[in-house]
Amino acid sequence: MRKQFPFIFQLVLMLAMTTSLNHNVPAQNLITGLKAPAANRIPKPDTTNGDTRVDNYFWLREKKNPEVIAYLEAENAYTGATMKPTEPLQQKLYTEMLARIKQTDQNVPYKLGDYYYYTRTVKDLQYPIYCRKHGSLDAKEEVTLDLNEMAKGLKFLAIGAYAVSDDGNLLAYTTDTTGYRQYTLHVKDLRAGHVLPDTVERVDTVMWAQDNKTLFYVTEDAVTKRSDKFFRHALGTDAYDLVYEDKDELYDLGAYRTRDKALIVVQSESKTTAEARYIPADRPTEAPHLVLARENDHKYFIDHRGDLLYIRTNKNAKNYRLVSAPLSDPSMQNWQEVVPHRPEVKLDDFDLFANHLVLSERTRGLQTIQIIDLRAHKAHELAFPEPVYTAALDANREFNTNVLRFRYQSLTTPNSVFDYDMTTRARKLLKQTEVLGGYNPANYTAERVYATATDGTKIPISLVYRKGMKRDGKSPMLLYGYGSYGISIDPNFNSNRVSLLDRGVIYAIAHIRGGGELGEDWREAGRMMKKKNTFTDFINCAEDLIKQKYTSSDRLVIQGGSAGGLLMGAVVNMRPDLFKAVVAQVPFVDVVNTMLDASLPLTTGEYLEWGNPNEKAAYDYIKSYSPYDNITAKAYPAMLVKVSLNDSQVPYWEGTKFVAKMRALKTDNNPLLLKVNMGAGHGGASGRYDALHDLAFDYAFMLSQMGITN
Repeated sequence: MRKQFPFIFQLVLMLAMTTSLNHNVPAQNLITGLKAPAANRIPKPDTTNGDTRVDNYFWLREKKNPEVIAYLEAENAYTGATMKPTEPLQQKLYTEMLARIKQTDQNVPYKLGDYYYYTRTVKDLQYPIYCRKHGSLDAKEEVTLDLNEMAKGLKFLAIGAYAVSDDGNLLAYTTDTTGYRQYTLHVKDLRAGHVLPDTVERVDTVMWAQDNKTLFYVTEDAVTKRSDKFFRHALGTDAYDLVYEDKDELYDLGAYRTRDKALIVVQSESKTTAEARYIPADRPTEAPHLVLARENDHKYFIDHRGDLLYIRTNKNAKNYRLVSAPLSDPSMQNWQEVVPHRPEVKLDDFDLFANHLVLSERTRGLQTIQIIDLRAHKAHELAFPEPVYTAALDANREFNTNVLRFRYQSLTTPNSVFDYDMTTRARKLLKQTEVLGGYNPANYTAERVYATATDGTKIPISLVYRKGMKRDGKSPMLLYGYGSYGISIDPNFNSNRVSLLDRGVIYAIAHIRGGGELGEDWREAGRMMKKKNTFTDFINCAEDLIKQKYTSSDRLVIQGGSAGGLLMGAVVNMRPDLFKAVVAQVPFVDVVNTMLDASLPLTTGEYLEWGNPNEKAAYDYIKSYSPYDNITAKAYPAMLVKVSLNDSQVPYWEGTKFVAKMRALKTDNNPLLLKVNMGAGHGGASGRYDALHDLAFDYAFMLSQMGITN
């Protein structure tokens, strides 16, 4: 973008002169006075449940239309021109963030069979290199995949599945070369170093049977991208056998192999219901065995040890409990309680080992790890040193082991990988991510405070800032939020964030309803016909932080992506006066149109998160908060909206239409910028240096809006 500025500058001028503007107040480039590009209005009426809406920018969905591409490029040009004065700051941010990263590095190897597997990075190379060593970490290195070689000539590369056969000879892996999250299956003979002819398109997950030649995999539908079919393939044959298909549009398939390697499990799951089947891994041609038939609002997940299935279930247990049952007959009358339901504790997951059961739980909004010795029937919980932290299991591929690997971090403590002896309780730090340049966690303070929602609910907020911060309302703040799908936004460490903290910025996470931080009730209180709680919670968090004099509205920047982008669009419509600036990344903002279009990826399965707008009550409720539908003629804060052309989850046109409509209606002169990644998908750039440049751009926008220019 910076090297092409002269050409882009001319393009913006040309579009500014030839495009009819639909503004009440023209959006101006802050430095040059250039007018922003404006999308043509082509009205498209649509009537649903007796209500007629007119979408003037529906035509921007036409990805193959040259006029659409020209408009996106014009928006990029305008954004580049507007942000050009910040380029020295962008470069400074990029340089200092890069300087904190150990560019040539290696992650902690994990053991699987006779090998130790790891990835490493090399300075100036964009992608990781996948490696292994046989028998010992002192053995000769074998490179299994070098993504830098594989990415030559590509704008994008991502690895999905990475599964090695039990004998260690074959690697099944999947690649995405567009960012559309459409993966192709490949099989590599690791002995000979060449890729076999067996290949399959649109593959999601892959696992091996015990015979080292039979692959199981899940594929997605070509139109909706719903994972709906489960296949079996014997290498070297032309047989690709459909084993199971879920035809219910509310469900997606996933598959995995149990840690003891005994079962191949295929899981059907909607937002509220689940159903599992299994195939013995040593008898791959058997038909799948149903564990428990699906029952509305019953979600369950299985693992295997000995002759028992262990079942995490929400049957009579909203926050889940754990039961066991004989593999031969896992029906409910044979269930034995292992871990009872505790209303104040969410059982997020469980992991089985030869002698131990490990529970990943949430208590008071924090992650906990509990270990149960299955021989002695004794339990203990891992202790952590900070009041606000993140703790989760890491790579644990071996079944017959007493060693548990977990990772720990906080807003001030870098990611740390530990091995923990579950028998002796000895803990060993294997690696803490090195932050170069003299980072000292003692220079920063992390805390958790609470905001009060309009209905009296206490909303947790995690904060981090540099010591010496005065609560006088003058500090700039970046407030992040998500609040959907029961996903928890945990207080993780990020060395890049130091560039904000050292400039006096307070970083905050609003743990709003709709997320999973405080269990299933927390999730339920922010979805479907209670979705607006997510938005009002975020607003209440911002108001309380201002009231407590952490910041002020003229220094408060907010950020969210995907469903968090919906959050950004909703709150900026509701309270545009509360925020100085907004960064919305791949935002889900055209909710009504998207949820009415069942041909789009993910739509039908999302009915159980947002509601089905073909039903009038759901339609009316969704329309009342859908960001695109609620833009009106008023003043809005500065906004940076980021989309990706190849995004399969939130199509590029959602954020694009949002910007086009807001630019036509807003009554202020604040910057409204659209930045389009023309060669990536939902996660943005795939190369690590490219991603860091993108982050420097975002930070420069935020800081400039906070009044920080250096």
